[in-house]
Amino acid sequence: MQQPSSHITLAPPVIYLLFIGFNLLLSWQLPWGGDGQNPWLRYLGWGLIDAGVLLIAWAAILMYRFKTTINPFKKPSALLVEGPYRFSRNPIYLGDTLIFLGIGLLLSSWWTVLLLPPLILCMNEGVIRREETLLNGIFAEHYAHYCSHVRRWL
Repeated sequence: MQQPSSHITLAPPVIYLLFIGFNLLLSWQLPWGGDGQNPWLRYLGWGLIDAGVLLIAWAAILMYRFKTTINPFKKPSALLVEGPYRFSRNPIYLGDTLIFLGIGLLLSSWWTVLLLPPLILCMNEGVIRREETLLNGIFAEHYAHYCSHVRRWL
């Protein structure tokens, strides 16, 4: 079994909070976008935030129901393949990303668009690959089969 790398990894919520903070800082110090007065952007922004929170809650409730850890640094006891895990291998990170995008719409900031690719890269390389290695080591062919049918994000 291949072991995950031993380098220090930030917890996913910390990564998202850092990117949200950087987005806020850039938006306030170097405004780039609209004036934030478009009501449709506000509705869409809050809609994305709501959808992200609901997706995270759905995935977390399922983890609790199957008595597996939500902590990405602990060993999972079950491979979840139902609920939101039918369409995304990482519904909690997808929910976090929807929240990030919703905040960007509320800020009416193009910085959000510029920060999204490095955020996804950071999550893929710094967090998800480690988790995938762990899951592959624990669930082997079941996880490989699951990966062949369900995308990482959407």
